[in-house]
Amino acid sequence: MRELDETDLEILQLLQSNARRAYSDIADVVGLSAPAVSDRVAKMQDMGVINRFTLDIDRSQLQKGIPVLLTLDVAREGPDVSALRSTLLDDGAVEHVFTSADGELIVYARVPDNDVSSWLADTVAQDAIADVEVTLLAAADWSPDLGGAEFALTCAQCENTVDSEGTAVRIDGELYQFCCQSCEARFTEKYEQLQQGAD
Repeated sequence: MRELDETDLEILQLLQSNARRAYSDIADVVGLSAPAVSDRVAKMQDMGVINRFTLDIDRSQLQKGIPVLLTLDVAREGPDVSALRSTLLDDGAVEHVFTSADGELIVYARVPDNDVSSWLADTVAQDAIADVEVTLLAAADWSPDLGGAEFALTCAQCENTVDSEGTAVRIDGELYQFCCQSCEARFTEKYEQLQQGAD
């Protein structure tokens, strides 16, 4: 497996600023050919570094509603945090959901009809939330940045850093990275045993 380098990071930064940027334009900036850029992008997709190409949509141009930041204290007897996060993300008013270290959900949404209480009651079960803090926003900007980032793939078996000696394998459609062939073999064997036990 080829180790990712500074050129890959530069390609990611260029794609992040404009995911529709032509590979030939990127090639001019990074000093490679367009096919070499295409190969590197494909490799990063295979490795799971690039998951998808998306649009950055200014929802304020498309959707009415009041922009709010909600801090939700999840009820102990309610659904688990990941289920509640999924429910919120499925709602068209929600743009971002963050989970704090203490299990709170911080939600950026454009609430329709300017009625936070009714919208929240219609979106999640009443017993799911113990407390809500609402902050009315004047503006919201989103600017993800790769500055200072380094590639740090983690081995699915031992959690060591994956380097140029690493391997990758796709199991049931999911891509797993390993620091060595030994970890890959142990993980695959354990996965197969679990699959046989489930059958």
